[in-house]
Amino acid sequence: MERTYVKNVKPGHVNVAGWVEEIRKLGGLIFLKLRDTSGYIQITTPKKKVSDSVLKTATSLTKESVISVEGEAVTNKEAPDGIEIIPSAIKIISAAKPLPIEFLGKAETTFDKLLDYRSLSLRTPRNQAIFKIQSAITHGFIEYLDKRGFLQIFTPCILGAASEGGADVFAVDYYKKHAFLRQDPQLHRQLAIAAGLEKIYELGPSWRAELSHTTRHLSEHRVLAMEMAFIKDEYDIIKIQEEMILHCLKKIKTECTNELETFNTKIDIPKKIPVLKFPAVYDILEEMGMTVPHGAEYDTEGEELLWKWVKEKHKTDLFFVNRFPSAVKPFYVMKYDNEEWARSVDLLYRGVELSSGGQREHRYDKIISQAKEKGIPIESIKWFADFFHYGVPPHGGFAIGIERMTKQLLGLGNIREATMFPRDVDRLLP
Repeated sequence: MERTYVKNVKPGHVNVAGWVEEIRKLGGLIFLKLRDTSGYIQITTPKKKVSDSVLKTATSLTKESVISVEGEAVTNKEAPDGIEIIPSAIKIISAAKPLPIEFLGKAETTFDKLLDYRSLSLRTPRNQAIFKIQSAITHGFIEYLDKRGFLQIFTPCILGAASEGGADVFAVDYYKKHAFLRQDPQLHRQLAIAAGLEKIYELGPSWRAELSHTTRHLSEHRVLAMEMAFIKDEYDIIKIQEEMILHCLKKIKTECTNELETFNTKIDIPKKIPVLKFPAVYDILEEMGMTVPHGAEYDTEGEELLWKWVKEKHKTDLFFVNRFPSAVKPFYVMKYDNEEWARSVDLLYRGVELSSGGQREHRYDKIISQAKEKGIPIESIKWFADFFHYGVPPHGGFAIGIERMTKQLLGLGNIREATMFPRDVDRLLP
């Protein structure tokens, strides 16, 4: 008989399958709480209505064993959702040994221990809701970009040179050559624009070897990145990102109501996302009690203060920051004419940076001069810069962190909760 997901069970003969989350014995009754990816259902075994073999199997079950149940679904006001199954057959598909951890919230288990047994702790409805929403986030982004003619591409994860010229890279052994895991596929996306692919995006991993133990940093994270050609300036990129984010939030609000209720989170969708600009950002932070030297970038405390200011002034959790000091930005970012400020844009959500982007430099001489300013050996970027001899249009883009977006949207305490199998300074397994 074809399997039915428990959320679709209606009175009548059914076959369901899933994990045994609870086993309760009450007098002559055994109650099983069966869980599948769609929800829960109660299996009840009254002695007078089930066979001895069914009763024997039910008695032998262990928590989290995988079983299939065939039987009659009947209405019962006292059962969860008003329906239960009286089994005619119970089959043990995979018996579970005693569980090494408690992961259903009935006893305290440390977060590290939950991550050690991640495949077990992921079984909870709360954790599964996180990744259902994360899936909706990526689908929302891709849905928006596909409808506007963007082409999905894939760029290399292994590079022959550090993509941003920094020290926070993972070295890998590549056929006895020096290679690195990419910090960001930024430069290859620009080469895709140079190749004449005017509107592109990709979804994939990036790595950053920072010795960071914070609740917002990972050594490996996923990014949705886009790049487009023939822009006027960075405000064309702001417009695309604003529309994409708002489309995504509307999708989640419509399609993930049950999952959002799990986290008691409310999504407010602004009509417009405000844009703050340097040097006015310094004045805002001064107003909020924080002094940042002119030409410097704010820190995480500054992000929180800017969020509080935007929340009060604009009644939204989302905002852009534009025109960062050029001294703190990579060599490939286009500067304003006075060269003090860069056409660099961050998107922040509830006090945390989600994305970084803006307008790129497309003029060869400027790329070279800015690389020299940053102390980057020209030979190390020759593979990238030389293509700008051959006609590259004005272009720009952004990269948004998927795990960070998930964390901020749901108000999670740690970004590792939004990562199926986290990789950080201390964790490489499972």
